[in-house]
Amino acid sequence: MAKYDPVKQADWQIAEIAEAEMIPFEEMCDKLEIPKEERIPYGHKIGRVDYVKCLERLKNKPDGKYIEVTAITPTPLGEGKSTTSMGLIEGLGARKQNVGGALRQPSGGPTMNVKGTAAGGGISLLIPMTEFSLGLTGDINNIMNAHNLAMVALTSRMQHEFNYSDEQLAKRKLKRLGINPRNIEMGWIMDFCAQSLRNIIIGMGGKMDGFMCQSKFGIAVSSEVMAILSIFNGLADFKKRLNEIVVAYNMKGDPVTTGDLEVGNAMMAWMLPSINPTLMQSVEKQPVFVHAGPFANIAVGQSSIVSDQIGLKLFDYHITESGFGADIGFEKFWNVKSRFSGLIPNVSVLTATVRGLKHHGVKAGALPCPPGRPVPKEYFSAGKETMKWLEEGVQNAVHHVNTIKKAGINPVVCINSFHFDSPEEHDVIRRACEAAGARVAVSKHWQFGGEGALEFADAVMDACKEKNDFKFLYPNELPLRKRVEMIAKEVYGADGVDFAPEANAKAERFEKDPKYNEYATMMVKTHLSLTADPAIKGTPKGWRLPVRDFLIYGGAKFICPVCGAISLMPGTGSDPAYRRVDVDVKSGKVTGLF
Repeated sequence: MAKYDPVKQADWQIAEIAEAEMIPFEEMCDKLEIPKEERIPYGHKIGRVDYVKCLERLKNKPDGKYIEVTAITPTPLGEGKSTTSMGLIEGLGARKQNVGGALRQPSGGPTMNVKGTAAGGGISLLIPMTEFSLGLTGDINNIMNAHNLAMVALTSRMQHEFNYSDEQLAKRKLKRLGINPRNIEMGWIMDFCAQSLRNIIIGMGGKMDGFMCQSKFGIAVSSEVMAILSIFNGLADFKKRLNEIVVAYNMKGDPVTTGDLEVGNAMMAWMLPSINPTLMQSVEKQPVFVHAGPFANIAVGQSSIVSDQIGLKLFDYHITESGFGADIGFEKFWNVKSRFSGLIPNVSVLTATVRGLKHHGVKAGALPCPPGRPVPKEYFSAGKETMKWLEEGVQNAVHHVNTIKKAGINPVVCINSFHFDSPEEHDVIRRACEAAGARVAVSKHWQFGGEGALEFADAVMDACKEKNDFKFLYPNELPLRKRVEMIAKEVYGADGVDFAPEANAKAERFEKDPKYNEYATMMVKTHLSLTADPAIKGTPKGWRLPVRDFLIYGGAKFICPVCGAISLMPGTGSDPAYRRVDVDVKSGKVTGLF
């Protein structure tokens, strides 16, 4: 019997076998020629790499090839971007290439909810999986402490300003900020899906118990601190951004920042360990950095710029992952991350599955895949009816291929294949995507690891040999609403944009102030549809994008157009993963996580 058999073995069983043979952190650093002074061990298996020292040492070394992995518009369970990223790393490894990558850290919310962790699957898996799924080296915990410290500073300041006169404040070397309790931007965060905390009242009790007002919770990875971790470029830049986060507004409507509250520097102290990426590895022992988090609805949803900078110096092929489908993750990689980093990709991989494209065949009668419910069994057979679903649904992949081509990047479509797929189904996807100008590879990395990804690896290496003509979708000088309209039309396929009156008023204010010209346009939209309505599947035509509001992230330098109903605090479903998580009291092993 082969060592691994994903058809019969669960991910945790594969991980357990692989982790018994994994390369310890110190040996992996030896293999990558990372000197002792750049290593920050965290136990035997994993550790961080000092990115400042590493980049200084390698500053004159040419960058390797830069490959981004994105996806079609997914089902609620996702189509396997992490699995595909890991499969490509393993496939290039099987081709004896110097390869590594960067993935995002999973949130505790989805890990303990319906979707589960985000370490890949089958043989294309990131290890050690339990550590990866349960906090890793503490980045999300540090983000929670830094973010919530800002809320402590805000709420205590509101209490003191309510209780004390200007003279009493002055004795404490404080000046009145005049915070408007009805115009508070930030809320609290925790790393679980806790819908009961979306809207709360705080400060109940006496005058020493705080200032009573409405407040809220979001999931930790939606924090602006996480966004800053994704895009910062140096310690000074990180510290400056942490002091420019807008926490509230005063009675005149002017922003009150973390710098005004004198809390940004202390936030930086909490974040200091987290500036350095964590080094992990694939089941097949290729190195992979993990840094920054998953929330692409409102933030950038990418592995960090600094992890990509290190990877491009250490590896000949560096694989990085973008959140959600290409309309969100790739668009933000293209127009935000690449603009901030100056790093230009050679190739973008569009992850597609037969299952995922079938669910876009709505006009052909595809059964719905609602969140929190199993995918209907019909999706796992290749009958005449489901083939019609696929033939219509494949246009969603073609739409995203065309978006990648608009960026001037070479597209490669990876058919993330499973043992229940048929060759005829793969041929439908191949014909449509090749006709759109993409290379297409069927990859069986889930079942066979690197050996199953050789066609995929070859397609990517071949695409890397071609020059690209990278260009941003819009210049920074383009007014905010024009940017939104361009994204809506060129990336989503909308006919135009309808701005709500409040959104229009905010946009006018932003457009009149030159300081906002350099702010990134960070679209806030569902990942389950090209439109703002998660129920609309396929590649719809004849629709307009509604924008109801604009949010401001002063530290990350994001202006966020809000399209439709997006919550920063997801809810926990009726059959969450935590029901199956347990600890074996004899061995101390965690079970049921994946």
